[in-house]
Amino acid sequence: MAAPGYSETDKSEDVKVLHSMGYAQELERRMSQFSNFAVSFSIICILSGGINSLAQATSGAGGAAIGIGWPLGCFVSLVFAVAMAQISSAYPTAGGLYHWGSILGNRFTGWLTAWFNLLGLVTVLGAINVGTYYFFMGAFGTPYLALEDTTTTRIIFLAIITGAQALVNHMGIGLTAKLTDFSGYLIFATAIALAIVCLAAADTYEFSRLFTFANYSGEAGGNVWPTNSATWVFLLGLLLPIYTITGYDASAHTSEETLKAAHSVPRAMVGSVLWSALFGYIMLCAFVLMLPNMDDAAKQGWNVFFWAMSEQVHPVIKDILYLAILVAQWLCGLATVTSVSRMIFAFSRDGGLPGSKALAKVSPTYRTPVAAIWTGSVLAVLFVWGSSLVSIGDTPVYTIVVACTVIFLFFSFTIPIALGLFAWGTSKWNVMGPWNLGEGMFKLFAVLSIIAMVLIFVIGVQPPNDWALYITVGFLIVTAIVWFGFEARRFQGPPIGDEVAKRAAEIAAAERAVGETGGGH
Repeated sequence: MAAPGYSETDKSEDVKVLHSMGYAQELERRMSQFSNFAVSFSIICILSGGINSLAQATSGAGGAAIGIGWPLGCFVSLVFAVAMAQISSAYPTAGGLYHWGSILGNRFTGWLTAWFNLLGLVTVLGAINVGTYYFFMGAFGTPYLALEDTTTTRIIFLAIITGAQALVNHMGIGLTAKLTDFSGYLIFATAIALAIVCLAAADTYEFSRLFTFANYSGEAGGNVWPTNSATWVFLLGLLLPIYTITGYDASAHTSEETLKAAHSVPRAMVGSVLWSALFGYIMLCAFVLMLPNMDDAAKQGWNVFFWAMSEQVHPVIKDILYLAILVAQWLCGLATVTSVSRMIFAFSRDGGLPGSKALAKVSPTYRTPVAAIWTGSVLAVLFVWGSSLVSIGDTPVYTIVVACTVIFLFFSFTIPIALGLFAWGTSKWNVMGPWNLGEGMFKLFAVLSIIAMVLIFVIGVQPPNDWALYITVGFLIVTAIVWFGFEARRFQGPPIGDEVAKRAAEIAAAERAVGETGGGH
């Protein structure tokens, strides 16, 4: 059954592009451009990171961290999205970044991109669901159910919600896309509703506070940041928008399930960042205007959102908003499971992971990579459980890993972008997709991405996250050992050149196995 506006010609074009890269159409193409946008918009989820990480701004540089810091941080994320959109239009495959890293570089750069992206995605799935847990505890768990925050409670909660997310993904992209579409509308509506409620509850409108710099590091900000200079505190606050506006690579990961992928994916990727930036800005500025007093808000540290809502908002309205936010956060995790599993699937299809054969299998019934879905979900829960048992000094490992997650994810974005900068116009990349910035603009955004990566790395390893530096360096050393010790000889990378033609028979067999027929050759 073809979707409206999706002709047989479009279908055969999508399949042809995939075949030309040496892959079978095993996943089911059911996602519209809006669905592809919604999956990234849901992972970005301004109601998740934007709310759960608020203290990085309110207990840092105060109002200016939102008024000036949010647009600045969003621009940093946008730079990567624009550069990646250019590449995604030329190479629309599942696990996008990994292919771009291989095609524009070599099998080592592809493998490296895959590892960093995978590590970032698994930890970010854990981080999103931990954020949902803490939001649930603050909104309902502690006040209504008198639950205590223990490692056991946290892991049971995580296992239940992550299991449910995996189950929905298991059941097929149709159901997942319906839910992420709903999530897209829910985030828009809730962000606007929250902004209206905040503005209605504000005592006065001091717009100047959105542009007033403060320094709440140390005691004054509930020790969210160690005592630091005003400049550093403002820079550290940029982690709020940069950490929130990430995960738009999901549009690329679901390329093989998207109609007219070469057109839809780049638009969805850039659109998800722009809309999240805009609605996030309206919502967070309204929240800052509602705060009774900036100094008192800073003292609340991580509890600032619940404190302000309790102080200013009617209990019933507050609980309705909390419920909508909680649902949006769960759907954010759901979309992340989709992204993680497609990355695992694509990497395994080329033998990049232990147990690749099983991980690359697609269920003929549901047309989803079932083993990849459950593996990614289990790993995320195990990771959180492991990092809950350990804290380094006074800093919980969870906080440190969140800093690493941002570094790992953006590093996996930067590798293919930097390679693209040098590959443009060479035999590696001489055909552009339909979404094309032109050489000058792409190269400008590529250079900006590399500068932005340096900035993110420097901010990401400042105290209290100074351990992130050691973890990142440690991971690089382990990666080198694994590559030179094992993978350099074994890992073939994605099919390139003559290999693609050789795989034609395998492609036909794989498509028959899941019942895919038709499509031009």
